[in-house]
Amino acid sequence: MKYDFFACGRWRNHSNIGEVVDKLRAAGKIVYYFAESKYDGYDIHQDLEPADIEDRMKKEEQTEDWQNDALLRKIFEKDMHGLRESEAIVVVFPIGFSGHMELGAAYGMGKKCYGIGQPEKAETLYFMFDQIFPNVDEFVRQFS
Repeated sequence: MKYDFFACGRWRNHSNIGEVVDKLRAAGKIVYYFAESKYDGYDIHQDLEPADIEDRMKKEEQTEDWQNDALLRKIFEKDMHGLRESEAIVVVFPIGFSGHMELGAAYGMGKKCYGIGQPEKAETLYFMFDQIFPNVDEFVRQFS
């Protein structure tokens, strides 16, 4: 499947990313959104409470043998496929390490790179962004 946008940001911020995804889809765009991915044999669902999300993230971040973890490998492969099949990436601030790496991968693939929100601090590599929008509505207006 081809996508107009690959939406990313911190998992802990997935409700704000979901708002961006919903508004883009309402404007007729096709969006890959990591939080909607399904993984056969694994109980991952996106309607978690904030405390449950934090517990899930801590467990994932503390995986000692992460290089041999089948679920983490599936997540990586699915997300990279979504990124390769997207025309552009939209990063919703704040972003974590994974979002920064996805931004760098997208830039390296020659994708258009957009941000929504305010970066936490100045970073020279944020010049990878074609444009950073102050909010989702201004971003969606640009692409409607």
